[in-house]
Amino acid sequence: MTSSETGTDPAPALQVHGELLPRFEEILTPEALGFVATLAERFGSRRDELLQARVDRYAAGRPGDHLAFREDTAAVRDDPAWRVAPPAPGLEDRRAEMTGPTTRKMVVNALNSGARAWMADFEDATAPTWFNVVDGQLNLYDAIRGQVDFTDERGKRYEVGAETPTIMVRPRGWHLDEAHLTLRQAQGTERAVPGSLVDFGLYLFHNAAALIAKGAGPYFYLPKLESHLEARLWNDVFTAAQELLGIPYGTIRATCLIETTPAAFEMEEILYELRDHSSGLNAGRWDYIFSMIKNFAEDADHVLPDRSQVTMTSPFMAAYADLLVKTCHARGAHAIGGMAAFVPSRSNPDATTAALAKTTADKSREAGLGFDGSWVAHPALVQTCLDAFVAVLGDRPNQLERQRPGVSVTRKDLVDVSTTGGEVTVDGLRTNVRISLEYLSAWVGGAGAVAIDNLMEDAATVEISRMQVWHWLHHRVRTADGTVVTEELVRRILAEVVDTLAADADEPARGRLDAAREVFEQTCLVEEWPQFFTGYAYGHFLVEQSLIEQGLAEQGRA
Repeated sequence: MTSSETGTDPAPALQVHGELLPRFEEILTPEALGFVATLAERFGSRRDELLQARVDRYAAGRPGDHLAFREDTAAVRDDPAWRVAPPAPGLEDRRAEMTGPTTRKMVVNALNSGARAWMADFEDATAPTWFNVVDGQLNLYDAIRGQVDFTDERGKRYEVGAETPTIMVRPRGWHLDEAHLTLRQAQGTERAVPGSLVDFGLYLFHNAAALIAKGAGPYFYLPKLESHLEARLWNDVFTAAQELLGIPYGTIRATCLIETTPAAFEMEEILYELRDHSSGLNAGRWDYIFSMIKNFAEDADHVLPDRSQVTMTSPFMAAYADLLVKTCHARGAHAIGGMAAFVPSRSNPDATTAALAKTTADKSREAGLGFDGSWVAHPALVQTCLDAFVAVLGDRPNQLERQRPGVSVTRKDLVDVSTTGGEVTVDGLRTNVRISLEYLSAWVGGAGAVAIDNLMEDAATVEISRMQVWHWLHHRVRTADGTVVTEELVRRILAEVVDTLAADADEPARGRLDAAREVFEQTCLVEEWPQFFTGYAYGHFLVEQSLIEQGLAEQGRA
């Protein structure tokens, strides 16, 4: 496409601060950057206002007390007539969806997985280094054009088969910036561009026409929304982007993740705002647990047990799932289930057999509840997920016709955790600390999805871990054996875990471990916890450090 066809300025207002590695110029074209700049200029201030509304809500204190179904949007919920758009091409059957980062090898594996759809993740499963952001776009560009392949370090070549899943892209959430691209302001200053608009804009600009020509379209997942106003902003971005690119209104489709507690009270309103571009809702279970802790951080009666003991059968989680399915099917929208995070292990076949049985039970439960499909984090789980849904769906692509009129979910059902059961243990505390450190060590090194203890950990699961530790520490929770969680105890465990992990580590790994420890301390062992660990970690280790290293490299080349 030319700049005249897109309505964008070929001389972009964006300044590129990242290194231009081989082929990066194919993605960072003047026209593509101009398109992203236009979106940032039009919608950046509204995004800032909505983020400030989040800050104000938490700063006011006890945000969980104010969670409720909104009175000012009751007319939307009470109107039985409206529906979302019918399923877009390639999104009719979503009974098994793969998720994962956009690295070259992962792209090939996901496209060969046999899943119905693949969620290419620039958010929780990607550490947003400059390389990962642009390289991920290149890999998707090649995949859509049938020119992606991969040869590993052993010389094994991976190629993509004839049948591939429908691609869906999850851009970063509204809360994250892309520091390597800045927009020049009217007053002469520069500010970072929202990472969400970078991921969305670059992908749409380069691939919309090719996707439409293949009989599909540009499809997205929207993460971490906290209100229908944030969904409205995305809808306005979609409308403007389609106009700029000259593609039909409604071509863009998006599934919204309900992964924050405030969003659970606005499911219908979120669908309504996105209705012409909606492809349903997803039960983002991990971030949802994290959000529950954040919203009730000041409440000792909302302490949750060990992370492993909070499941989708916990009453407050079951209520959330029931409401999501009922809401979606009442409006003709897909309801997509949560993540199966198990990673099979050839070295431990017994554990693999047991985990596959748990995955089957989990996916069978979701299909029985009325979900139309679900997520898995590993290709080896795709068939298990498919089988569970085929057992319920048969040859039907979905079960959108299945209504849940008897389901009634109240505010109390959604926020009462007193019947969760389980207990807080010292082992659970130690596991939260260890997993946080192992994951964060990988994250600052550029890996966003990490297999630990045969589970795929990503940013969301680590957010639960660090926030649980903060919550237990803040309320001096007593564990099952009577131990009180204190800062002294947490720091002692932290030191022990660091020593264990550092024992066999080389110097670069120890450096990453030191960085991980700093991130954990600054986002967990503080009185005022940050909304997300990614803000601190990104600014200190993926931006500052990379720019320092880039500067040193440039000096060396001079």
